[in-house]
Amino acid sequence: MTTPVRLLLVDDDPLVRAGLAMLLGGDSGIEVVAEAGDGAEVPAAVDAHHPDVVLMDLRMPQVDGIRATARLRARPNPPEVVVLTTFDSDDNVLRALRAGASGFLVKDAPPEQIVSAVQRVAAGEPILSSGVLRRLMDQAIDSSGSADQARAALGRLSPREREVAVAVGQGQSNAEIAAALLMSMATVKAHISRILTKLDLNNRTQVALLIRDAGLD
Repeated sequence: MTTPVRLLLVDDDPLVRAGLAMLLGGDSGIEVVAEAGDGAEVPAAVDAHHPDVVLMDLRMPQVDGIRATARLRARPNPPEVVVLTTFDSDDNVLRALRAGASGFLVKDAPPEQIVSAVQRVAAGEPILSSGVLRRLMDQAIDSSGSADQARAALGRLSPREREVAVAVGQGQSNAEIAAALLMSMATVKAHISRILTKLDLNNRTQVALLIRDAGLD
């Protein structure tokens, strides 16, 4: 039997947490192991319950979801993070992705989409295919650097690593990259690991955003 995805819910609204716990806890592939009411509570909750995925609200009174995500993803072997937002035009979503989140959900998303997103992120698949996310990325201005800076960062990669990075930026899975570039899955994973190390990034979403900044997607 496949082990359920261990999930930590983080939201300052108890009713939202209760609704999400009921929704997600009813799926046999997900186990809600803990809840937190603010980003400040996340480190202790992660240490105590070891979740695979954190479903994180953005707007909280003490430590917001962006800061909580950045702090969490800076830790060794952190869980994946999916951020929550009420409005799909919220620019903070992109900031959260840059902080290390693997994707985001709008709070009124269909229940099956929320369940699927949690399971996909736990399996290492970032949530990049959403039309909402694409619109945000199209409209965003990268405050961390210009297109020239993004291209300079990519210049640290070997030609083959750059090909893999561009494929990641196009939303391709490891299997699709392996087929397109005539590589084994193990080789693709090794390239992605080296890309993350060389660029000082911590997930595929950040690679995709860098590719977008460089205008190579």
